[in-house]
Amino acid sequence: MTIREKLEEIERATFSPKATLSADSKGRVRAESPHPFRTAFQRDRDRIIHSKSFRRLKHKTQVFLAPFGDHYRTRLTHTLEVSQIARTIAKALRLNEDLTEAIALGHDLGHTPFGHAGEDTLDALLPEGFSHYEQSLRVVEKLEYEGKGLNLTAEVRDGIARHSKGRGEILESEPSQMAKTLEGQIVRVSDVIAYVNHDIDDAIRAGIMKDEDIPSAVVKSLGKWHASRIDRLVEDVIKSSLKADLETIVMSEEILTALVDLREFLYQKVYNSSFAREEVEKAKKILTDLYRYVLARPDDYIKPFPKGDSAERRAADFISGMTDLYALALFEKLFFPRSWHS
Repeated sequence: MTIREKLEEIERATFSPKATLSADSKGRVRAESPHPFRTAFQRDRDRIIHSKSFRRLKHKTQVFLAPFGDHYRTRLTHTLEVSQIARTIAKALRLNEDLTEAIALGHDLGHTPFGHAGEDTLDALLPEGFSHYEQSLRVVEKLEYEGKGLNLTAEVRDGIARHSKGRGEILESEPSQMAKTLEGQIVRVSDVIAYVNHDIDDAIRAGIMKDEDIPSAVVKSLGKWHASRIDRLVEDVIKSSLKADLETIVMSEEILTALVDLREFLYQKVYNSSFAREEVEKAKKILTDLYRYVLARPDDYIKPFPKGDSAERRAADFISGMTDLYALALFEKLFFPRSWHS
């Protein structure tokens, strides 16, 4: 018996009956021989961590565009926070922690530079629209490894594709739109738990809001401090899901309402603030000009893959793959007089 087979045996013996077992994975698009000491979901996690797209997350910003401070979140630190929250929930529920971690680490690989301002810009420019969760799936299926993709398991790809619907429901109620695994559903709620809390922290650091601005009803339900809010939310997901016999990942009505209210407060106070709108216009200008420039010169910038995709789609691949710093540097190189270059 190999080490991998022993690990699979441990999963069968210790996981919840509702967990997704590595040995029962629906497999990959291209069949591969099993690894001697890593399960299928461990291999997926490792492939994501070693990908170029994952490394670029360290220079893609979360809310504050290309910030000068060292302590603002980036896509990478956000991804790590989501992963930690999701793993905590999965372990407590005796679900597959490796699958949960792989989905969490891959969920934002397709995000644009300049946060959601970049996503909205590409969505307006592309004839078929653009969303970061669909782009994340595209990255792992079609763009990494020079068009070969990472060849991840069906369960990880499903979780990445269904981890978000923008400002839609935090816990998807339509079964056809839910992640097919409980582990994928955990990542969806963990993503929201992570960003609403760390965006408060960053907004306070930026001087956009104060602790006392948080609605009193939210404070009453979730607590006043960053750590207490996360702890309360995670605890509620665990207890409520167990109470529902793990039929799906759920939250209590009180805590879910508080989380929705907290997210709406952030949209009003931070994401749609006058400060944010000014930054969005700058990002829109930069990415629109870059998109049009590379589209007019595809041979210089756009990859020849995936085959059969339009030049517009592949131009969006190039733009969405940029870090904030690279986008700013390329914009300066292309559109500033040479004597103005810093």
